[in-house]
Amino acid sequence: MKRNNMDMLNGGIASKLLLFALPLAATGMLQQLFNAADVAVVGRYVGENAMAAVGSNSPIIGLLVNGFVGIALGANVIISTFTGQGNQEGISKSLHTAILFSLIGGIFITLVGEAVAEPVLRLLSVPPEVFPMALSYLRVYLLGMPIIFLYNFESAIFRSQGDTKTPLLCLMLSGAINVALNLYFVCVVGMTANGVATATVISNAISAILLFILLLHRTDSIRLEISKIRLHKDVLMMMIRIGLPAGLQSMVFSLSNICIQSAINKLGSNVMAASSAAFNIEILAYYLVNSFGQACTTFVGQNYGAKNMDRCRKIARYSLLLDVSITTAVALLILAFGRPLLGIFNENPTIISLGMTRLWFILAAEGINAVIEIMSGAMRGYGHSLVPAVLTFAGVCGIRIVWVYTVFRSSSTFYTLMMVYPVSWVITAIALVIAYLIFIRRLREHRTLPV
Repeated sequence: MKRNNMDMLNGGIASKLLLFALPLAATGMLQQLFNAADVAVVGRYVGENAMAAVGSNSPIIGLLVNGFVGIALGANVIISTFTGQGNQEGISKSLHTAILFSLIGGIFITLVGEAVAEPVLRLLSVPPEVFPMALSYLRVYLLGMPIIFLYNFESAIFRSQGDTKTPLLCLMLSGAINVALNLYFVCVVGMTANGVATATVISNAISAILLFILLLHRTDSIRLEISKIRLHKDVLMMMIRIGLPAGLQSMVFSLSNICIQSAINKLGSNVMAASSAAFNIEILAYYLVNSFGQACTTFVGQNYGAKNMDRCRKIARYSLLLDVSITTAVALLILAFGRPLLGIFNENPTIISLGMTRLWFILAAEGINAVIEIMSGAMRGYGHSLVPAVLTFAGVCGIRIVWVYTVFRSSSTFYTLMMVYPVSWVITAIALVIAYLIFIRRLREHRTLPV
């Protein structure tokens, strides 16, 4: 496994960004394909209500997960920085703190989530015919939060060393099991949405256990030792300081999506089903966007630790160029095959037509979203994550919520609702570019920034 580690401090930048980002994107895409299998199985073998039940939970699950996944990104930045500094003790303390914190955080989210699951779904205006299956799916999924969090923190540890291949291989195995279990629980056992949720929890447990075992057998600086697992307050505070704003930035997307999902739910089960199917397709392009953002964060983090300031700025430029160009090409490819892809989930012509409406609004503007990810990712790599979080909250969450309660209220159509995505992205991207340029000017003036 050590051979999968990458030297981020020396050599070509663009090729290494690709070697880092593409397996990471493949991991996200593969994970989403397995999640899409949940929707496809219930859509095909249970019905549109079950399909809508799974889809209506996506924003909720995203909200619950993203806060702690942001802290996992904080662990990635801290370990990357210590790696650049050659600080072996710091790496070890960060690793063992991250593992324990992931389990504690997962248990906390499970308990809170189970307590608020029903009232949250009611606030989202989930239709009565969908509600029982939606609640059942959410309750089962919440039980798996500790292992989902553990997997994400373990993946962040591997990424800090430039290894994005190992988490991908583990996911390939567990994902294949997930698909098989989906069919078993739904087609053989006769379960509905709760069946695919159970399959997801089991497959995530397999991924988390595999990565845990591999960390135990590492021979380098990220070797896990059971006796050393504990919370180191100083490292944890650094992780939270960097990771919490990043998590909040991800959460504001989920908060705004919950608001949008509530509006979608009021448009009927066909719109719900179409939106769910389209989301499981469009998200593939987002994983490309996000993978280059995480690559930028990790590369900048290591080089900032080594005080390679000029290389840090080059990394941001290469990341932006690669992200925008590759994401745009993939988005156009998905649009070209949009209708047959939507047909995998449901063959209803109305649902396919509505799904294409969403795909066009999201994918045609995905390159703008890439700007948001890279500007945010670069600043996080320097340990400066509060400004992008605040700007994203205002530009994404604020605009989308205002849009739902003003523009959409005056014209309650799916078309009007979907317009908010490109509008909010454009405004947020402009704000983040300005913030990044100011940040870089400060960097040039002072030649250093606080960690």
